[in-house]
Formats: sequence, structure tokens, C-alpha cells
Amino acid sequence: MVDQFDVIETGGNGRRRWIGVAVVLGLLVVPVAGFLLSRDPDPEVVLPPSGTIASLSTITSAPNMLHATSRAKGDDEIIDVVFPDGEEAEVRYPAELQLDDLGSRPFQGSWVEGDQFGAYRALTTPYGGDYEITRGAKPLRNFTPTVTLWPRPPGSGVGQVLLFEFGPWRVAMYDRPEGLRFEQRLAVAKGLHGKVTKDGYLVLSSDKSIRLAVPGDGPRGDPVGPQLWFGGGSGDMLALVPMPDCRLPQIPSAMEARGRAARARCQGDMLIAASGSRRFVEQAVEGIRVRLK
Repeated sequence: MVDQFDVIETGGNGRRRWIGVAVVLGLLVVPVAGFLLSRDPDPEVVLPPSGTIASLSTITSAPNMLHATSRAKGDDEIIDVVFPDGEEAEVRYPAELQLDDLGSRPFQGSWVEGDQFGAYRALTTPYGGDYEITRGAKPLRNFTPTVTLWPRPPGSGVGQVLLFEFGPWRVAMYDRPEGLRFEQRLAVAKGLHGKVTKDGYLVLSSDKSIRLAVPGDGPRGDPVGPQLWFGGGSGDMLALVPMPDCRLPQIPSAMEARGRAARARCQGDMLIAASGSRRFVEQAVEGIRVRLK
């Protein structure tokens, strides 16, 4: 019965619009899911598995977050971060921004092999964790013990969702409505790999079945290389985007789609973008300093 969902990918227009729709699903908490999370007493449904990183397993409103430990430096705070391609950096920010409390999660663009249109797919970490995708139901298909296929989100403009489990992290690949072929999905399920660093950050790698975007990549000018997102949902949000020579100095489409005040600026090879309250946005783009290690 589930084979009916494994249909052939077609079409290649409207890529930037589709990217924005797919990625913004990774930013917004589904209200119904949040309501159920607050009521459901079963931690196995709403939280990552037991024995995971403490900072992830103790967050109930946004379980797919890492809350790094900060250190004070005058009126600022500093946290050490790792981007999903393994690049390390030191982030210094005004203490009022409270980036350590907002928490961070990775974003990574990718292209799936075997599609004549260059099958771009975003790899996001859902703000609401796996429950945002599963709603406590059963998957359409199990590709591997840690990769499952789920129905398209109700009322969305995207297709079905591949959900990956890397330790405490849950990574979602939102498909287009037409869908990847079964063989492509199987290859991606086996070909995408994740490793959790000692500090809890997720680093991704892949085999030839999927090409991960690198810093500076951006279909139609939208940066899709490895990124770290802080916050999200309906609140303040910050994106740190490594960008050689900052050659795509624009606000990522996911932030534009939130309908909040947004601004971005370049700091050397780093794009700093923020959306949310005007005070947060101004402090973030003017006050954050990032030093790559």
C-alpha cells in the first residue's frame, strides 16, 4: 500500500519559492503539536530518547535545540559553536540577546543525485522535535532503523517527509509534492550520516547519493550552505551563515517568510541575519562578532 507514495519527481520551476515554503516549516512550531506536548504525560512521544544530551532532553517546548554553555566577557557573552559541516567558531554577543537560552540547531541544504532538475532538498531540524512530524503516529515506511517516511504536513505546499535520527537530533527532509523516486529516497536514507560532537553539535556528511551544500551555495541567490539557527517559532531568530566573501549578502528566504522585522549584514566571511523584535534584530546584526577557528 505504501508504494503509492513513491512517485517520480517532476518539474523544476519555482525553486526559490518552494525552498522558502519547505524551510519555513522547520522554523515554526505547530500550535496543535505544542498544545499536545504540554498535555501528553508520555515522554517517549514528545522528547528525544533517554540517555541523550542533557540540554536537549530537558527542553520540552523545543526539544530539537542545543543550549550551549556561555562564558561572560564584560557586557558580552561568548559561546563556542560547530556548524553542520564541522567548522568551528567563537560567537561573541551582547548578553541581553541570551543566545544560550534561545538555543541553536543546524540547517543544511542538499542536492539529491539522479534528478535531471537538480533535486534540491533542505535538511532542517524541526523546532518542535520529532513530534512536529510524527504526531505520535506510525510512519508510512521504514527505510533504515533510523530513517522513516511520513505523510506530507496537513495544509502545506510540500510533499512527504524523510525523518532522520542522529543521536538526540531529528533532521527532516521535506520533499516536493511530486516526490523523489523510491530509489532516491532509499539512497539518501543510507547515504546521509550524522555525528554528534562532544559538545552536542550535529555534523553531517554524505556519500555520492546526496551532495551537501557548501558555504556560498545558493540557488537563485538564497544561501543554503551549512548554517546555525538560534531561536525560531514565533519568537526571535538568528541565523549564522558562513559565506566566503559574503557573496550572497541577503536575508535567507526562510526569515523573509516569517513576516517579522528582518535584517542581515556581512562580517567578513559570515552572514549574520536576524528576525523578530526590532530591538533583537538591531542588537544582533550590530553587536554579534563571529571568529572562525
